Amino acid sequence: MNYARIYSISFAALRDHRLRTLLTMLGVIFGVGAVISMLSIGEGAKREAMEQISILGINNVIVNAREPVEDRGSAQNLARSPGLSLEDGENLAKFTDIVANVVPQRFEAVPNIYHGSEEAAVRVVSTISSFVNSSSIEVERGRFISDIDNEDFSQVCVLGAKAKRALFAFEDPVGKTVRIANYEFTVIGVMADKYIARGKVEGFELKNFNEDVYIPLNTALKKLDRTLGGGSSSRRWWRSSSDEEGLNYNPPTVDQLTITARDLEDVPAVSRLVNRVLERRHHNVEDYEVVVPESLLRQSQKTQRIFNIVMGAIAGISLLVGGIGIMNIMLATVLERTREIGVRRAVGATQMDIMRQFLLEAVLICMIGCALGVALGLLLARVIAYYADWPTVVAWYSIALAVGVSATVGIVFGMYPARKAARLNVIDALRYE
Repeated sequence: MNYARIYSISFAALRDHRLRTLLTMLGVIFGVGAVISMLSIGEGAKREAMEQISILGINNVIVNAREPVEDRGSAQNLARSPGLSLEDGENLAKFTDIVANVVPQRFEAVPNIYHGSEEAAVRVVSTISSFVNSSSIEVERGRFISDIDNEDFSQVCVLGAKAKRALFAFEDPVGKTVRIANYEFTVIGVMADKYIARGKVEGFELKNFNEDVYIPLNTALKKLDRTLGGGSSSRRWWRSSSDEEGLNYNPPTVDQLTITARDLEDVPAVSRLVNRVLERRHHNVEDYEVVVPESLLRQSQKTQRIFNIVMGAIAGISLLVGGIGIMNIMLATVLERTREIGVRRAVGATQMDIMRQFLLEAVLICMIGCALGVALGLLLARVIAYYADWPTVVAWYSIALAVGVSATVGIVFGMYPARKAARLNVIDALRYE
């Protein structure tokens, strides 16, 4: 008997019992749909985390100023620690064999900027020209802050994409002025729009860089008052405490240092260097925190692998249950078609022909169910992305995995009923009513 004939008979048997076939497929349909939708959630979260961390710079080590842990240092050490400062960055920049760049940043207490009657909620960041070398954010129009701007205390600024839209809509802002803390700043550039997802990666809070406005660091040090109201609450801890009881430690000069390693392999060494230098300069006072995006990425990938394994296992249980259901239905089908099997054997069909037919029916049930499950999984991924505002990415390997597992389920759970059908005694099968 040729395979085309076996396929025709198997397909006709399934078609004649449509409802039973559909009910048999349900386990596979939901199992495959669950596999694809769960893996799409995992892949979406993985890619989003990688994008966010890549913005921070995979070669970077980031140092953030924070409130000192007073119970871990004497009052004398607290007073001796300079707080995070430009001198810290200068000391780190001396290790040119592994450090390529050190960028200081200060987050100013200016919650809003203005252009005419338009207002934009922003984060004003004062920094230096090499900021663009340590970040994946690029200038879309105009230019970034230069060394000359810092040397001359120039009142110039570069707008983030969201800040530009809020103040100028579709106008070209380059050459126009905005008001920052009662000073007029000339716009010299606009940063490219960068998708930023709000939230945290492995406990590290992500910022929307599209809302940032960049000004020269020296201009800010000279003209902007750090005691102004407003600004990010996470950056105002030293101001609020000084208003009431006075400081017993030195406030930071800068809020963040970004140290760029020359190569990715140098990141661990740079991280150790940063900790040693700052521990010495700050007299073991913990008034800073060190964040390593490369470590965040590795931890995020590890967490994501665990998530995928758990979700895959849960979805796999659905496929297992579906496979058991297929085997039960196929056993019932063998019993129902016992006389048919006897007739076919009597007219010349071999045991292998019978086995192939029933095995092909089981595989067909799984593969048709797999096709419907893939469609369900794709639909679920879109629904999750739309209603839960959760990024989903359907990877090709998830579909390949679903197809491969479905075929395996069909073969494994269809083998026993097919063997049982093939081994029926011909005489007993012909007598069966």
